[in-house]
Amino acid sequence: MKLSLIIPAYNEELYLATCLQCAMKELTAHATPGEFEIIVVNNASTDRTSAVAAGFDNVRVVYEPIKGLTRARQKGLESASGDILAFIDADTRMPSGWLGKVLDAYEKRSDLVCISGPYRYFDLPGVKGLLVKLYWLLLAKPTYWFTGYMAVGGNFAASKQALLRIGGFDTSIPFYGEDTNIARRLSVEGRVQFDLEMVMETSARRLKEEGFVTTAIRYVINFMSEAIRNKPATSEYRDIR
Repeated sequence: MKLSLIIPAYNEELYLATCLQCAMKELTAHATPGEFEIIVVNNASTDRTSAVAAGFDNVRVVYEPIKGLTRARQKGLESASGDILAFIDADTRMPSGWLGKVLDAYEKRSDLVCISGPYRYFDLPGVKGLLVKLYWLLLAKPTYWFTGYMAVGGNFAASKQALLRIGGFDTSIPFYGEDTNIARRLSVEGRVQFDLEMVMETSARRLKEEGFVTTAIRYVINFMSEAIRNKPATSEYRDIR
């Protein structure tokens, strides 16, 4: 199976190089260049995002002129040639073993259409970092058991054919709830797996800027709204750069 790693990027010149370095290290440890591709979707950036991405071998840059996370993800889907499409964010740092967990899960289950896992914030102080762990363990995991689906937007992999069968990403969703939307719709096609061991390291910039509690509540509300009403509750969002 060929894997396409897709990274949406809007004005991410400060984070993107580290993201690509970590991803390249992990992918080359598990696969040859012909078995994977890395696509950076330049989503209407006005900084050096494209130049940073173009400085890496084996990284392809595609352009999505209409700003929006789901539009960038859809562009990645349309541009990818892999059987499995992995989506991460430009401020993530892929840890060792991440790709192995994805490939192993797909090898074990023929009905798997999506696998995701939690975030770990590399720049969050100790106490808040512990609260994040408790959030995933005590709230997110039981919620997944109840709904049967859950995905984290910057930390999931999905089967390309399953994504195409459901019509891809809902580009009418600006930001919040987009990951729950894709997980809910993919669950009709097969198993959506949420693995607490499939951790992705990422920046806590949104939590720091908008507040830990405020951000957590907003994500919970939009998850519930997607699960119950099949649409997010929040249409507005801020770019944190």
